[in-house]
Amino acid sequence: MGEWEDVVDAWQVRTWEDYRDVARLGRRTRIGGKQREVLWAIFEKVRAGLAERKAVTWSDVFGRVTEAIASGQTRPYDFAVLDEAQDLSVAEARFLSALAGDRQDGLFFAGDIGQRIFQQPFSWKMLGIDVRGRSSTLRINYRTSHQIRAAADKLLPATIWDVDGNSETRRGTVSIFDGPSPLIQQCKDAGEETTKVAAWLQARICDGLQPEEIAVFVRSEAELPRARAAVKAAGLKHLELGDTAEVSDGTVSICVMHLAKGLEFRAVAVIACDDDVIPQAERIAAVADEADLEAIYETERHLLYVACTRARDCLLLTGIAPMSEFVDDLRAD
Repeated sequence: MGEWEDVVDAWQVRTWEDYRDVARLGRRTRIGGKQREVLWAIFEKVRAGLAERKAVTWSDVFGRVTEAIASGQTRPYDFAVLDEAQDLSVAEARFLSALAGDRQDGLFFAGDIGQRIFQQPFSWKMLGIDVRGRSSTLRINYRTSHQIRAAADKLLPATIWDVDGNSETRRGTVSIFDGPSPLIQQCKDAGEETTKVAAWLQARICDGLQPEEIAVFVRSEAELPRARAAVKAAGLKHLELGDTAEVSDGTVSICVMHLAKGLEFRAVAVIACDDDVIPQAERIAAVADEADLEAIYETERHLLYVACTRARDCLLLTGIAPMSEFVDDLRAD
């Protein structure tokens, strides 16, 4: 599935020859020639099934639009601004490159490599988007306290590099306000965690926060019952956020970490940070290659970083002993 999503569909590979020779940027697993032959037989059946159902993937959609623009059709826009650029897909990047054409300043990107959780890294330059020497790092943080930002930054390397050699350093970043240090609480069981999280939620209400200014994040849907139990024990109402649900007055927001991107709350509880939850045990068990294991650990760290940095003033992390190894990094001096 990863080979389909990150190579064949992403790069719109249509022939055996192209698949055999593809550089496979975005995939780290080593796959030999015989394995590729077997996989290509599967992918051909997938393509045939899609054609029979007259179905397309999103990469197909962007590919067709890109071809239309490249063939000389009028470009619908002269310029494009893209936020969350770190999660740009191959097909989307190719489309934007065609959209901008040869305009020197046709595209403007804003993003944070440390928050990349949806896409495997790939070469923008290879697709005609070259930001080398033209990018800058914003150093002033307006939305997260110094204490939360400094702790969350420990989850990531001091400097992160992309495939094209661009670097992003977290050194020198300054938050414009202070707050309490993140609170980490290890619990002996789920019942104790519920009690501690509920007490923390009640304390935030006593501090004057409104329920809609508070959120509880978990790694996956499997941990949502623990979030519901904690909010209920605090005597508060909750709203589970999805792809379309929005924060509602009078309710504490609950959601999985993947949906936390772009959100902001005065107080956040990241709970169920157990050793087999972050990183997710199922993902680790399914890994067949050491390089893919490294990629999974990297993504899981980024997920926790995103969840923690949704908090403006107060951050709580809880889990059942033993807690995630990533939490130890948050504690480190």
